[in-house]
Amino acid sequence: MAGATAMQAVVLANPILRISNRARVSHFLPNPQLRRSTYRINTSVKCMAEGDEKLQENQKKRQTQPESVATPPALKVSTKFSDVLAFSGPAPERINGRLAMIGFVAAMAVELSKGHDLFAQISNGGVTWFVGTSVVLSLASLIPLFKGVSVESKSDGFMTSDAELWNGRFAMLGLVALALTEYVKGGALI
Repeated sequence: MAGATAMQAVVLANPILRISNRARVSHFLPNPQLRRSTYRINTSVKCMAEGDEKLQENQKKRQTQPESVATPPALKVSTKFSDVLAFSGPAPERINGRLAMIGFVAAMAVELSKGHDLFAQISNGGVTWFVGTSVVLSLASLIPLFKGVSVESKSDGFMTSDAELWNGRFAMLGLVALALTEYVKGGALI
């Protein structure tokens, strides 16, 4: 056993050695005892499932039947007002995230184009734009949920429902960071 382990270490350490030619392998071994033990190595592989008839039947079935893509069962979504707008429901975080994404992009666009900071934008008519956008986005987000359509069922590819949640969270943090930075700085960020 020790001879086999030592031979494996020598063979694996030297990439020049070829296992198929045992004479050449034993020629490179440093110890004469290892040279003699190279011909005494017996390796046997035994299949543990030889007598398992169910396993063989299942393998035959898999070979004859094409693999079908399993479709996930349709999720039952509650359409009750209290369930949709619950704290852990599907609507609040999505609506807030969507509003934050639009708000962050709009705030940065106005700041770049006019040079107004966030507080100046709010005081110069930003509240009416915010209320109008909030109503439109809230209705557009709630109507499919009240019809029983889940956001997860409509998401695929790169833009998944989880990606939307994370983008909304980062946009919320971005708006808060923008407001704090402009407050501390005393003016526009740019």
